[in-house]
Amino acid sequence: MIDCGILDPPIDITPDVSSDDVARHSGASIVDLRTSGTRGRAVAMMRTMLADYVEHLYAEGKIAGAIGIGGAEGAVMTASALMRLPIGVPKVVVSPIASGRHEFGPLVGTRDMMVVHSVVDILGLNSISRAVFDNVTAAVAGMVEHGSRNASDRSGADRTVAVTMLGNTTRAVMALRDELAGAGFTAMVFHSNGVGGPAMEELAAEGYFRGVIDFTTNEVTDPLVGGIHDGGPDRLRVVGALGLPQVVVPGCIDFAVFEPSQIPPSLAGRPSYDHNPEFRLVRTSPEDMLTIADLFAERLSAAKGPVRLAIPTGGLSIPNVPDGPFWDPEADAGFRNRLAEKLRQDIPISIFEHHVNDPEFGRLVARLFLDLIQEAPA
Repeated sequence: MIDCGILDPPIDITPDVSSDDVARHSGASIVDLRTSGTRGRAVAMMRTMLADYVEHLYAEGKIAGAIGIGGAEGAVMTASALMRLPIGVPKVVVSPIASGRHEFGPLVGTRDMMVVHSVVDILGLNSISRAVFDNVTAAVAGMVEHGSRNASDRSGADRTVAVTMLGNTTRAVMALRDELAGAGFTAMVFHSNGVGGPAMEELAAEGYFRGVIDFTTNEVTDPLVGGIHDGGPDRLRVVGALGLPQVVVPGCIDFAVFEPSQIPPSLAGRPSYDHNPEFRLVRTSPEDMLTIADLFAERLSAAKGPVRLAIPTGGLSIPNVPDGPFWDPEADAGFRNRLAEKLRQDIPISIFEHHVNDPEFGRLVARLFLDLIQEAPA
């Protein structure tokens, strides 16, 4: 039991590790946090210190599973620490803020976090909190006893290919997956929803893949207009910096994703498409398509490993078809032309007269990747 409280000592609990122990592991003391000036600054400091301490304990073989219990600040601090544990290690956060009415990003990140709503606050024990805490404890004990430890196994990494996908590209990626399987490769597919792409890149850095087929790269579009599928500033950089072979497709860059009630007024006049009751897709403007081409060119040109671009001309998403709400061949051609102009000249661009979700296009992209790794050193 680790105490990460900043102000007063814990009530009715004697922790195995005090908050001062956590701070001293990072070369500070709890007094430094209490005199840091603001509550927010102290929480930020403890969050980093706690994560470092948990990572240290795991490296020493002292953690088989973990539970984080806290209110708002406590949940954010403990979740940040649990995110340092590898995929496959049981990790559960219990908090009254885990209700679904707040963003889950701070509690989940890019890891396999389990989140439980505590229903009542964590101050004191009662019949409700005891039931919730007992169930969480039993769940983690069960995972430790019977759960999988296969996530850390990288023995098949040389035959594993990371692939990004959305519902708009599922049919093509399924065909791509089968084509790779026929050549003896396993596709590990990530949902490019603002978390999937960064998670894929993190695991690439941890040595899980032979290469990457970044088929659905919409996570570079949403940051331009405030969409919710925001892959962050390093999207499309990480795999290239690692030197891994990659085939990149501009799948779904022609839209950003919003909750229907949260579309900015500045985008109200753009074509939109109801993907489902929770998500509305908003068409990318011709000007934004040029900006995206510049981002692709800058980030992919810096790659240390082999790169290929595969671009379909028949549409970049499901609503991007003739007579569809996103059909704008001039805007899409603007992207292609700008990319060809700005991209490093030794990176080939292959143009295909297919729709992005055409299974045949998926098979062609798979073959392009298979050809690429024949040229690239293992």
